[in-house]
Amino acid sequence: MTAVRPDSVLSTFVPDGRLLRLPARRGRRRIVLEHVVSSFEPGRRFPEKEVDVVLRAWCAGGETDYVTVRRHLVDEDLLSRENGLYWRSGGPVDL
Repeated sequence: MTAVRPDSVLSTFVPDGRLLRLPARRGRRRIVLEHVVSSFEPGRRFPEKEVDVVLRAWCAGGETDYVTVRRHLVDEDLLSRENGLYWRSGGPVDL
């Protein structure tokens, strides 16, 4: 089994900073989702509309809609939600 290089995955699925589509393979999809979630500041709560604005920008011109990306971010425990608010709950944090 060959290790997947994150930069290779990102150059395929997120060229020019736009999400073309989500990978079918979970490991590759996780790499892309961790990249997307880095747009959200850790420790801050975001209203759903603000999350949607950020995700729409990622998905502009691609095959995947922002609602699907939001659902995957929550399902992968990268974003948490409660009462219409979202916050970053996983993924790498740049120091």
